[in-house]
Amino acid sequence: MSQMEIDRVLSQIRAIRSSATGGIAEAAQASQAMGGVESKSSVSFAAVLKGGLDKVNDAQQRARVAATDFESGKPGMDLPQVMLEMQKASVSFRGAVEVRNRLVSAYQDIMNMPV
Repeated sequence: MSQMEIDRVLSQIRAIRSSATGGIAEAAQASQAMGGVESKSSVSFAAVLKGGLDKVNDAQQRARVAATDFESGKPGMDLPQVMLEMQKASVSFRGAVEVRNRLVSAYQDIMNMPV
């Protein structure tokens, strides 16, 4: 993998990270502006979770399409691109599974609390 490709991937990761943290910061600022009262335009947990799952699904679909295009011999689709898309999909899926595991663990902890 060339340095240019590595820099491109790093810039994509930074852009995703900044957009994710930017959305959370904007929701926090909106909540503070309302005096701590949650407004209807604030970001809900369900919306953030669904957005994350949609991004994981998109990454998996891109990897599947890239692999199919490479297997069928589509011009312009080379193996490093396919492997990169597959690794992105794998990392995003593992991240989603880890979030799910943490949510299940938190739910179990809450359910085991004495009332």
